[in-house]
Amino acid sequence: MPDPIEHVVVLMFENNSFDRMLGCMQAVYPGLAGVDPNKTRINPDYPDTTRVFLQSGDAAFSIPDDPAHDLDDVLQQIDEGGTGFVTDFVQHYPQASDSERGQIMSYFALGTLPVLHTLARNFLVCDHWFASVPGPTWPNRFFVHSGTSLGHVDMPSGFLHPAIHCYNQPTVFQRLSERGVSWKIYYGDVPQSLLMLEQLKYPTRYHQLDSFAADAAGAAQGFPQYTFLEPNYFGVRQCDQHPPSDVRHGEALLAQVYNALRGNQDLWNSTLLVVLYDEHGGFYDHVSPPEAVAPDANTQSFAFNRLGPRVPAILISPWLDAGVLATEFDHTSLLQYATRKWGLGPLGARVTAAQSFGDSWTLRQTPRADCPRALAAQPADANAVDPALNAHQTALAGFTHHLETNLMQTDDATVARHSRQMTGAYAQQSQTVAERVENFLRRGL
Repeated sequence: MPDPIEHVVVLMFENNSFDRMLGCMQAVYPGLAGVDPNKTRINPDYPDTTRVFLQSGDAAFSIPDDPAHDLDDVLQQIDEGGTGFVTDFVQHYPQASDSERGQIMSYFALGTLPVLHTLARNFLVCDHWFASVPGPTWPNRFFVHSGTSLGHVDMPSGFLHPAIHCYNQPTVFQRLSERGVSWKIYYGDVPQSLLMLEQLKYPTRYHQLDSFAADAAGAAQGFPQYTFLEPNYFGVRQCDQHPPSDVRHGEALLAQVYNALRGNQDLWNSTLLVVLYDEHGGFYDHVSPPEAVAPDANTQSFAFNRLGPRVPAILISPWLDAGVLATEFDHTSLLQYATRKWGLGPLGARVTAAQSFGDSWTLRQTPRADCPRALAAQPADANAVDPALNAHQTALAGFTHHLETNLMQTDDATVARHSRQMTGAYAQQSQTVAERVENFLRRGL
């Protein structure tokens, strides 16, 4: 049978574990490795290990503190059978209340995330999809785009910081261009993918997230064969689901993306939508990450011999029936699928060793006619105004300063104005980083 999937659309959110977001789906799929309310798991408190916190279905849409998820934190969290999640959180936030500590172990009850849970009920849930690195956002996003982070597992706290590196590896987008396969990246404010040097060659391939729906309404044959979606990482429109932002904003984005694809029957019948999360964000997951293959020889800082904790993953297409795919995947499984699909060539040892979901799923002979027509998210509270940028935002802000001052000819007055705004209120900072990116993409190199 000819391959019916002509368009692959990837939407990657931030910082949530499988148990937290989709563990409840065990009630729908008894064989899914999720949360059994009758056999809840525990984590000891710190320093009083006689106190324990149970898994409970009362996850909050927004939490005040961002759980730590750097390499050392994650290794502590998953050590001793996954009993270090609460301990690591309390070591960073010793004054956290019991309810805040309990959020590390909490999960969303079935139906409380109506968009994500409806998609999980209707399509294919991957319950053994792991982050590629037991660490933070940047290395995991580099893996989904290129199969490697070149040995780096750290996050900078700004661009003038020892943890900023030269990310000059080949990317899947570069390979797609070489093979004449069309692609676009839609972004909300600051596309993290621009950090990879190869991406700076393709400013015209970057488009505002707000234009996705209009593009999806056009002729299917004109839609990109490979699309990657980056949410808003900053401000009142933040919808990446990164704490402390309200996860319902991400639900709204997911509904918009699904509805746009579902609303164009020709495009829908030729599309695979992959919903992913970059890493677990410090939230509890009960499945121990397995061993992994190092992507290259850059193993000085970390051996890259172990995956990170599980993350939510759903494969959405009218060619797929609802169910569970229990094969072991990580972010490079997406690259394995893409490289084989379009003959892109190798992207490192991790991609070569990765399982492709294309080898594990069963495609239907005809597309389904019973897929949900449209999804609606719950109303969300306005994102809290944080007095300081989080680690990911700070690092991206530093990168936008580099774009402005080193990679394009920007007049001194604009640089000075943006520098002043970055010392101002959060709203000014959010606006400034977006303006820097827009200026760069309009001008190119």
